[in-house]
Amino acid sequence: MNLSTSSVLSVSDLNAQARTLLESHFNLVKIEGEISNLARPSSGHLYFTLKDAKAQVRAAMFRNRAQFLRTLPKEGDRVQVTARVSLYEGRGDFQLICEQMAPAGQGDLQQAFEALRQRLAQAGLFDVQHKRPLPKFPHHLGIITSPSGAAIHDILQVLQRRYPGLPITLFPSAVQGSEAPAQLIRALQQAQTDGQCDVLILGRGGGSLEDLWAFNNEHLAQSIFACKIPIISAVGHEVDVTIADLVADIRAATPSAAAELVSPDQQVLQRQLRSVEQALTQQMQRHLLQQRTHLQHLRKRLRHPGDRLREQSQRLDQLELRLGRAVQSQLDEQRIALRQLELRLKRATPEKSLLSLRQHLNQLEHQLRLKMHEDVKHRQLRFQGLLARLNSVSPLATLERGYSILRNDQQELITSVKNVSAGDILHTQLCDGTLRSQVLTLDTPSSNSDLESC
Repeated sequence: MNLSTSSVLSVSDLNAQARTLLESHFNLVKIEGEISNLARPSSGHLYFTLKDAKAQVRAAMFRNRAQFLRTLPKEGDRVQVTARVSLYEGRGDFQLICEQMAPAGQGDLQQAFEALRQRLAQAGLFDVQHKRPLPKFPHHLGIITSPSGAAIHDILQVLQRRYPGLPITLFPSAVQGSEAPAQLIRALQQAQTDGQCDVLILGRGGGSLEDLWAFNNEHLAQSIFACKIPIISAVGHEVDVTIADLVADIRAATPSAAAELVSPDQQVLQRQLRSVEQALTQQMQRHLLQQRTHLQHLRKRLRHPGDRLREQSQRLDQLELRLGRAVQSQLDEQRIALRQLELRLKRATPEKSLLSLRQHLNQLEHQLRLKMHEDVKHRQLRFQGLLARLNSVSPLATLERGYSILRNDQQELITSVKNVSAGDILHTQLCDGTLRSQVLTLDTPSSNSDLESC
């Protein structure tokens, strides 16, 4: 770095640039150490030194952040702070500007809380579409909390003031310690089994992160999500946020605020009732006045029933005469139409057509008979010719000329003496019958002349 007379800085400029360099270089840092030299002026700010075994650093926590601390730190407390690195320009002191502070050891709980919150958020347990609305006028309230804690007294006090007629059932449970999550889950199940409550308050008073840790249980979150009854979570104070608050249908800042959310204000209801009663009375008075005016108007228009009866009788006579004329006119029209139809029917009589069709039918019948006679005669001649041709080639005609057909018992044709043995039974078919004979002897032909004679 080159130095010149133009680069000479004042102490204020140097501290300002150093502060800018520190704040721009460092993001929020988490530091753990022991508090010493703690000062709490009337302004509400906190000034202290944060130290460990080898070093120390000045720190400040301004009132707008310190007011959210659950408990104020004490000299010698070991804490974990989230802070910005800065420089106090007036003295040139390196210091931390603290945004958050928690007792040392809560960092692990906070990390576990953040991990569980992210996992349940990804599973959809915090989604708005799963949130159920509270009943406008609840019929029965269930409260899940410690029967000896301050929360139940705060809730009852608010309900007594705002809506004293609301039935209440307390489902007692531990709200702190290792047994609390299981008891809270059983209380939720008991409220659903009971079947009377249409809204529940789940809560307790304030405390440290360890005190409220029972409400950061995953199984309890799943039970709240699965509960069929709308749930208001009121755990701790306004700055305390638990997993139960995020899963519940509505989160209240305190148990008292939960009681106000679930209960309509009886004074407001009474004012509304009086206003509705007044409006209804005015509306009824206006309606009665309108009906009275309408009645007077009708009374002026009212006539004696005898006048109306005479008018109706006269109108009935007129209608009767009109009906008679209309019926007579309709009958005359129907008679004229009937006569016209009769004339058309006579002109269109089917007798002549039937006679002509009958004559034509007789002619066709005569022609059919002639045709059938000629066709039968033609077929007979043709049949006789075919019969003569068939007879000329028939074996029966050969038999009539003195020939015969010889068969054995198996009805096989005998064409040679070689096919016959002595003693065989033979059947000889002639033209007019069959002879049955037995072979006694066989004479075998000795020459071709004998064969030819055979």
